[in-house]
Amino acid sequence: MRNPSSVTLLRRLFIFGGLTTPLPAAGMCRAAIRLPSSTLAFPFSAPREGERSVTGLLSFFLSSFSSFSFLFFHNMDDSPLQVLTVPTTPYPDQRPGTSGLRKKVLVFQTKQNYLQNFIQSIFSSIDLRDRQGSTMVVGGDGRYFNTTAIQVIVQMAAANGVGHLVIGQNGIMSTPAVSSVIRKFKAIGGILLTASHNPGGPDGDFGIKFNIANGGPAPEAVTEKIFRISRSIEEFTICPELRVDLTTIGKQSFDLENKFKPFTVEIMDSVESYANMLRNIFDFALLKELLSGENHIRIRLDAMHGVTGPYVKRILCEELGSPANSAINCIPQEDFGGQHPDPSLTYAVDLVESMKSGQYDFGAAFDGDGDRNMILGKHGFFISPSDSVAVIAANIFCIPYFQHMGVRGFARSMPTSGALDNVAKATKIQLYETPTGWKFFGNLMDAGRLSLCGEESFGTGSDHIREKDGLWAVLAWLSILATRKQSVEEVMVEHWRTYGRNYYTRYDYEEVDIDAAVEMMLELEVMITDKAFIGQTFNAGEKTYEVEKADNFEYSDPVDGSISRNQGLRIMFKDGSRIVFRLSGTGSSGATVRLYIDSYEKDLNQIFQDPQVKLAELVSIALKLSQLQERTGRSSPSVIT
Repeated sequence: MRNPSSVTLLRRLFIFGGLTTPLPAAGMCRAAIRLPSSTLAFPFSAPREGERSVTGLLSFFLSSFSSFSFLFFHNMDDSPLQVLTVPTTPYPDQRPGTSGLRKKVLVFQTKQNYLQNFIQSIFSSIDLRDRQGSTMVVGGDGRYFNTTAIQVIVQMAAANGVGHLVIGQNGIMSTPAVSSVIRKFKAIGGILLTASHNPGGPDGDFGIKFNIANGGPAPEAVTEKIFRISRSIEEFTICPELRVDLTTIGKQSFDLENKFKPFTVEIMDSVESYANMLRNIFDFALLKELLSGENHIRIRLDAMHGVTGPYVKRILCEELGSPANSAINCIPQEDFGGQHPDPSLTYAVDLVESMKSGQYDFGAAFDGDGDRNMILGKHGFFISPSDSVAVIAANIFCIPYFQHMGVRGFARSMPTSGALDNVAKATKIQLYETPTGWKFFGNLMDAGRLSLCGEESFGTGSDHIREKDGLWAVLAWLSILATRKQSVEEVMVEHWRTYGRNYYTRYDYEEVDIDAAVEMMLELEVMITDKAFIGQTFNAGEKTYEVEKADNFEYSDPVDGSISRNQGLRIMFKDGSRIVFRLSGTGSSGATVRLYIDSYEKDLNQIFQDPQVKLAELVSIALKLSQLQERTGRSSPSVIT
């Protein structure tokens, strides 16, 4: 039995909009299985010029007012929900980058079927036999457009044969939690809605990332397949009547036509699931004593209004006993409180200032989706991400998980400093150097070759999941402090005295003209790969640097033999110093040029200098060689780390 009031309401909307032609009956609308491309556009696609017609305005109102769409189509009886096939036109710009597809929110909102095309490309990349009746996981960081996108994904998952979707309550689930849940449910993969540390809100960024069955980011072979499909896509399938309640924990079942089994959506408490995983990795009794015992330390954790807030509150405050006011900015917001959810000295200003006051012994910040972290000690003592993973490696048996599992290997991304290399050499543990992107660690972990890894971009993690994990890194550091009974600074200084120090900095030049950036990189590659470049010397101050090796980094995966080329330009000097240039694809517009400087120092009298002062000479050489400022028009970087 149809709902006449909803039909009447929608008819009035069309009359108000200037349409006087009577609408077809609801049943007639539902009867169509294949629709012309102008009939349904999802979501928020305004009718084009000249489309002031039944189909054009129907497209506009159905896409812009999804609640009316639901009321109009919804039957009060138990008849199966209909699956529709909608013609579409491909877009040429849906190539996933290192961390998925990232664009401005407006791109997803205003380009007709832009979201649907990419989601269909993901589903179509999975063999139909694997997809039918399968389980998939969906979660997002809560940024603007998150809920809208999830409803579309649910409708398309049902239409594409997925049998069971697991979704975080309110559509929110951290990236580490998604990885964990994929593995727990033995899902065929997961869709993550995040642009990580990029800004959110209506004028910000939105992103879609596909993780495979091991819980990790899709490898290049998969992302390239998705891209190929997106360039030739002609139609997508969707069940537009299906609406799911994201607020209530539990299972919801839906009958679809031509489906033998109901489609099930499971809304879960991802915080509790993730917390249970951490309980099996760390000694929670030891951590509770550190945070709430007689001689407890004072901590300050900044969730930056991202997805990690509820996890921090539940685990660190409620379970481990840290005071409620030790966690700040813990309510997820669509625009991250108007801030840039990047855990760095530049953007985590609230945390940095509070740590400088000396009130707190340990501080940490997390990014929008919870996979990145920044560690600070008392008075704002900064732990670089490269040093952080090295310290965890040197103290790895402070974590019970590794006492039981052992340590198989260490790995870092190529631009990350050599601090981890020093620990690997001293402990005789295999070290792997990979391209930037967590997906490169997954193969090594699945093959049993890798236990701990990190990237200079504030990412740290282990083989407990297949993503970097910000909260895991914080508990790892707290475990070290609890075991060694030292401060953050004492642990770091002792590490430098033992292994030497890698001075390190990164200059980011954001939203640079992409043509200028590409031309600069091409000409720089020609220069450094010329045989005559080897042996050249560069004088800076009182020091002379002689080139030992230079190349465009290429990685051969030791597990499957796949080769990844053009991963960054490297200039290596005889004293062990390095200059690295990369073009980054994690932004939503323009190009980001990243310049990395790494210089090892073993002289104990030289390990306490300011990195920016220590590395100034190498920075000068890098800028002169690349002519970066002249070519990009940038006199200074957007961010210095």
